[in-house]
Amino acid sequence: MRDLTIDDVVRLTRDIPERELTRGETGVIRSLWFAPEITFEVEFHPVGHEFDTRCLVRREQVELDEHAVPSA
Repeated sequence: MRDLTIDDVVRLTRDIPERELTRGETGVIRSLWFAPEITFEVEFHPVGHEFDTRCLVRREQVELDEHAVPSA
């Protein structure tokens, strides 16, 4: 499994109820944080909402979406 990086499209592997995000939703990594552990700031556009949600997630909470088409 390769390392994740900025602009990768990822899929949630578990729900994040406090952000109204559910397992399977996709988002784009916008930044990396390195302390105290590596985390990713991911931008999601939840279905049915007219706004984006950004949140920090740990590596085990996301997986690379191999089928996503990279945005231009």
